[in-house]
Amino acid sequence: MQHADRTELVGGPHALREPLRVLIVAPHLDEWDVGESFTAYKLVAELSRHARLTVLAYECRHGPPLAEQLPLAEVVTFPEPGWVRRYERIAGMIKPGVPVLHRRVASWIARALASGRHFDIAHQILPRAPRHASPLVRFEVPYIMGSVGGALPTPRAFRMEAGSAPWFTRLRILDAVRFRRDPWLRRSYANAALVLGVAPYMREILADIPMRRFEPFLGIGIDELAPEIIRHEKKGRLALLHVGRAVRTKGLRDTIRAMAELGDMPGITLTSIGEGEEIEICKAEAARLGVAGRVSFLGRLPRAEIETFYRESDVFIFPSFRESMGGVLYEAMRWGLPAITVDCGGPGWIIDESCGLKVDLTSPEIMPRDLAQAIRQLATDPTLRQNLSKGAREKIAAEALWSVKAQHMLGLYAEVAQESRQ
Repeated sequence: MQHADRTELVGGPHALREPLRVLIVAPHLDEWDVGESFTAYKLVAELSRHARLTVLAYECRHGPPLAEQLPLAEVVTFPEPGWVRRYERIAGMIKPGVPVLHRRVASWIARALASGRHFDIAHQILPRAPRHASPLVRFEVPYIMGSVGGALPTPRAFRMEAGSAPWFTRLRILDAVRFRRDPWLRRSYANAALVLGVAPYMREILADIPMRRFEPFLGIGIDELAPEIIRHEKKGRLALLHVGRAVRTKGLRDTIRAMAELGDMPGITLTSIGEGEEIEICKAEAARLGVAGRVSFLGRLPRAEIETFYRESDVFIFPSFRESMGGVLYEAMRWGLPAITVDCGGPGWIIDESCGLKVDLTSPEIMPRDLAQAIRQLATDPTLRQNLSKGAREKIAAEALWSVKAQHMLGLYAEVAQESRQ
């Protein structure tokens, strides 16, 4: 294991001269995967440049062996049970392989500590769903949970239009009960030195558990800013862009209805990128409301083509009302796109007055009118668009780069490690 390339964490009240010895626990970390295993990999890879990481995980499903992907870390992997990979969507929700991994992790840690190994801090970085207990609670090493997210319910006003969900997604309703009653889960959070949530709303989700410390930390990021784009300044002309999986909660239907409120502004257009059961419903809604000529449904596109639309659009609209994080906002903001979103969940925390507009989470009848008002405001005020575009890039540079995310996490590690020594 090589440590020579690691840089020291310097500066600040909790600075340490020696690289921290950090134990990372995660079911999957994989640069070749998608979702949480990819984003967690990006953070861990950056952390490995600055701290002495020992990573405990299942072996990668998609890319090269994890030890090759994380050459600066000590990597210990376990074979994933074959039955876990069956019924992939159900497994993605329930994660039946997590308890199996945690038993193996607990055994490995017990042996390591008995042999004289020392760790300054441990971090259960995944799963992101908050319903999983931690094997770290068994040991004296101070540990961090998260960042955890999810558990947002569909607002009552939108449930009639949300349709029926697969049976296994309804298991989410048990989360609140487990936060109140499950002793192992409660102890995992209560004994953690720090619980990280993907956004401030997770403090309320976990309110029934007496946590020592809670901090919001959005575990998604980007590698670099896109080239700066000078966009047009014409009033009344606006190219809106919506990107996301086409399900009711992503707000595409509400955006279509907002377009119908802007019949006096024919220069406003909407492009939808994404596929799913909501697309046909939204096409019918656009036709019914008379806006089909101003809305383009492009379906699923390769990443390179999506980047082209980020570059050529004027405003990113993403009124998702059950979004725990909202990484797609980062993708748009790195191109300097002002955003319109809903003031809830992750998007409500990402977007502020420096980079976009937020509407209240109300109802399917009211929210489209509020969205239309926000769209109209941006369409008629090019100076505001320019200011928000500049603010979006500045916010990404200050908060969203993986290098910045890693330094923030290293600071938290240093704080927790120092507090544990007192």
